[in-house]
Amino acid sequence: MSYSISMTLDRVNKQLERMMPVITPLGIVMGFLLPGFFILLRPLISWFFAAITLSGALKLKARDLGGVLKRPLPIALFFFTAHIVMPAAAFLFSSLVFRGDTDTISGYVLLYSAPTAVSGFIWVSIFRGDPALSLALILLDTIAAPLVMPGTVSLLVGTKITMDFTGMALSLVFMVVAPTVVGVLLNETSGGKIPSLICPYLNPLSKILLSLVIAANASAVAHQVHIDDPKIWIIGIFCILFSALGFFCAKLIGVLGKLDESRRAALFFATGLRNITAATTIAIDYFPPAAAFPAILGIVFQQSLAAIMGKLLMKETPRG
Repeated sequence: MSYSISMTLDRVNKQLERMMPVITPLGIVMGFLLPGFFILLRPLISWFFAAITLSGALKLKARDLGGVLKRPLPIALFFFTAHIVMPAAAFLFSSLVFRGDTDTISGYVLLYSAPTAVSGFIWVSIFRGDPALSLALILLDTIAAPLVMPGTVSLLVGTKITMDFTGMALSLVFMVVAPTVVGVLLNETSGGKIPSLICPYLNPLSKILLSLVIAANASAVAHQVHIDDPKIWIIGIFCILFSALGFFCAKLIGVLGKLDESRRAALFFATGLRNITAATTIAIDYFPPAAAFPAILGIVFQQSLAAIMGKLLMKETPRG
């Protein structure tokens, strides 16, 4: 790859990273405005998502995980907060707000059972967090997702809805776990040479694919989302409040755990951000359509909320 092409692709990728708070809502808008077109991409979603995951996984190294495992407290705090406190709280509060609406309640539980977002690494870098811890949390949570997501949903709401647990787990393996393992192996076996060749192209492409995945998922439920429906507004407001609660819990647990500022930042974004695209895809494929609403609406604001909460709660001054 020539130097000029590499520089151009890097500039494009950095611009797309800065536009992340816009890219995700744009996907929703495209899906709602042109559902007939973007619904045609639905059969390709799993492949698009695997490519997105691979893009992030190519930056992972096995030794990053090994070093972090020697200090397991942040990992324990993360799994306790992200996969016990937040799903249980999501079930409790959504049951109170949407009393008797099993589909919507299931959607919130599914959303807060999802693995942490790979995009969290971008925010950890911006706020000068611990990159090794961030990558290790992403890797561990991603690998655990096929067990954690179905298990949590089954425990909290499984007796009230019908789900294809095997299909859900296999989808997560294909979209998340397999490309993560492949990315780490490619990085390790090539000594970083393969990522250096692929990532300049794959990094900006992954942002575009993310928007297409969101648009395709939104198109599947576009006919059921009515802007004049008060329930849609309630779901959206609850998503914002509960996501903010997730960041506050992450901040609190980092302080109580007496972590240094860099590890607090890694824990903060790993806990506050969820792989909403995976949750949306699983919800649409294996749940009633209404279960996808919390994830669909959550996509609209997640990246913007990450920026706002980071500036409010993190001490480190973000890089420009």
